[in-house]
Amino acid sequence: MLRILKNWSERYFSDEEAVYLLVVLLAAGLVILFFGGMLAPVLAAIVIAYLMQGLVAGLERRGMRRLLAVNLVFTLFLGLLVVTLVLLLPMVWRQTLLLVQDQLPHLLKNGETWLRQLPEHYPEVISMEQVNSIVAVIQRQVAEAGQGVLTLSLSSIPNLVEIMVFLVLLPLLVFFFLKDREAIIAWMMRFLPRRRRILDHVWHEMDDQIANYVRGKAIEILLVGSVTFIAFLLLGMHYTVLLAVLVGLSVVVPYIGATVVTLPVAAAAYVQFGWSGDFALVMVIYGVIQFVDGNILVPLLFSEGVGKGRISLNQFVALTATNPARLYGLYPRKGTIAVGADADIAIWDAEREVTIRNELLHHNVDYTPYEGRTITGWPEIVLSRGKTVVRGERLYAESGRGQFLECGAPDTLI
Repeated sequence: MLRILKNWSERYFSDEEAVYLLVVLLAAGLVILFFGGMLAPVLAAIVIAYLMQGLVAGLERRGMRRLLAVNLVFTLFLGLLVVTLVLLLPMVWRQTLLLVQDQLPHLLKNGETWLRQLPEHYPEVISMEQVNSIVAVIQRQVAEAGQGVLTLSLSSIPNLVEIMVFLVLLPLLVFFFLKDREAIIAWMMRFLPRRRRILDHVWHEMDDQIANYVRGKAIEILLVGSVTFIAFLLLGMHYTVLLAVLVGLSVVVPYIGATVVTLPVAAAAYVQFGWSGDFALVMVIYGVIQFVDGNILVPLLFSEGVGKGRISLNQFVALTATNPARLYGLYPRKGTIAVGADADIAIWDAEREVTIRNELLHHNVDYTPYEGRTITGWPEIVLSRGKTVVRGERLYAESGRGQFLECGAPDTLI
């Protein structure tokens, strides 16, 4: 046992820099764990500063002085903050109250009627006593949740002072994080050892990846939320702002977020349209939005990311293959080229220019919002478990060849 511990410690902690890195990560984790509430304005300001730094850097590349660029971007941030607080949040709150007060009782009544019909059709599966028990639990839980929503107001929030402090500190911190970014980083580095090759490498990798992730997710949220709002507005749906915000925020947690948000979208559509063609149309359009968001962005990511030098080829492979396999516990069967792994391989032509057409995408949707866009980089051959399923523009996969794979525990070492 002692030998095992000794070998383990020599393997992972023989390098002094590895110990420093572990200490830094543990210290950061403990600070967030114990002081996360107190540091909420700081953490939120860091995320927003990462988001805005790309705009500042873009203006600097066009010859604008940094201070002027920071002031312009900060003014944009203040404008968005005011619009969110004065227009967006009150609209979302009003629509939430209307949904709870007006539509939720109607939805519960229809659901209760449907449940009480089950014992008549499936007496061997469920009894009336079980239905009554389920209905009582649902009514109690919904009543408690609804009462909490209806009674929540600024006057009932005990931490109103904290909210006001947060709203005052957040813009100030964002401004100084943007303006004095390099000075803050240099000050932090003074507390680290001079010999820190590993720490510097990890810092630069994290800096690039976090910034790219935050900006990419922010753009994705705005795009998905805006498209959803326009689509639902054209369909004449109620609660368009509330539903658009929910759908936009659902992209933060891939797949799970979309699944969870499907429930309020379907409930709102059912209450308004019932089991009708309009209900089906709403759900189809919602499904198209989620499909486009999750499945047609890989060539765009290669063209706009790798092709324009924003990410490396290795980062592209990690984002599109290795990391998803690790997150779903499918690695190393998926996400790598190795002995024993499934031979899932995409042979990519990095220099081929392609104008996107819907017939190239091999999906069951009759349009794509990227129709007519020219990108650089396209998969030429795709292998699934060693068999060619796509060659050029032709699909060879036969129906039913897919296999269900049960997810394992996520690999956190991404």
